[in-house]
Amino acid sequence: MSANLESALPIRLTVDDSDSPSDVMDSLFLGRFTTGEQPYAHSSSLERVKPGRTLLPPGATVLRTAREDSRSATLAEGEGWTLLARRWSRGADVNVTATSAELAERVVKEATDGVQDEPEPQPEDVSMGFWYVSPQRGPHRTTRRISAGTWDEVRPNYSAQVAGAMDGLMKITPDDVSGRLLLLHGPPGTGKTSALRTLARAWRDWCQVDCVLDPERLFNDVGYLMDIAIGEDDGSGKGRWRLLLLEDCDELIRGEAKHTAGQALSRLLNLTDGLLGQGRNVLVAVTTNEDLERLHPAVVRPGRCLARIEVGPLSRPEAVSWLGTDEGVGREGATLAELFALRRGSGPASVPKQEAGAEAGLYL
Repeated sequence: MSANLESALPIRLTVDDSDSPSDVMDSLFLGRFTTGEQPYAHSSSLERVKPGRTLLPPGATVLRTAREDSRSATLAEGEGWTLLARRWSRGADVNVTATSAELAERVVKEATDGVQDEPEPQPEDVSMGFWYVSPQRGPHRTTRRISAGTWDEVRPNYSAQVAGAMDGLMKITPDDVSGRLLLLHGPPGTGKTSALRTLARAWRDWCQVDCVLDPERLFNDVGYLMDIAIGEDDGSGKGRWRLLLLEDCDELIRGEAKHTAGQALSRLLNLTDGLLGQGRNVLVAVTTNEDLERLHPAVVRPGRCLARIEVGPLSRPEAVSWLGTDEGVGREGATLAELFALRRGSGPASVPKQEAGAEAGLYL
């Protein structure tokens, strides 16, 4: 079968020094699919692959291999099918074209059977999905386990007023859900992201949490929005709610939104309590640095928000208590990022954001 792999290409390719062996393998893999010789395709994405697994089904004939640092690609074939397997770090993609849909699905299953390496879940870890648009695959979801403290551990990082509001939010159950929009607003570095990670842990028994990495594209791409609205089950049980995290959406929800942003806002509201959200257990959490007075009135109208919490700096007494000293703490108090910078000796509470370091970035 390998003799006609190159001849299956319906076009003539010109290769120069900007192309890699992997680029050539992509073209060879798609040849039989393009001509219609193998008109069916099936694929699978794997988060963690056990070391030493080939990702090839029994009886496969290897046609090409390419390796570069931690990445590799293998092109193989069998009777009526062609396979391209790509690996990077611990993840992999397996793509198969075949003469029938059943054959393509069977080859993928045989190639990936038993290769998943599931880590031992840690009590402090939370499974979180991440959505983004891939240039090759379109809307795509991948999962990661992230560390998240309990609310009791994280609570001292917030002012008394914010902690009191968060207390009720952390205890919410599906029976308590009224609004579908969760709004966290306040200056940078006050701990909005940290609160959302903790919320993901507090709700993990009943809610699947997904972070949208490109929210500015989500509400301007109807196909992407529909994929996320339909969702992707995490396999942990039926009837679970989903919480979509959209960070730093200032332009989307501010009051003077431009026409394009206004269209995106309408789609956001349609997802939370319009036709698009009907029959779907979807919550949306939005973080913004905007003041409440500058937010669009449609966002903050009564009944729409499950919670609307302004996350501000700690007062001076609270900041001094958190830090254990008053050195470097100004009269107005300090944000959580500033306190972590002070703890590391990075400077006074007015240290610029770009000097706050990676650890402070976890508390934006």
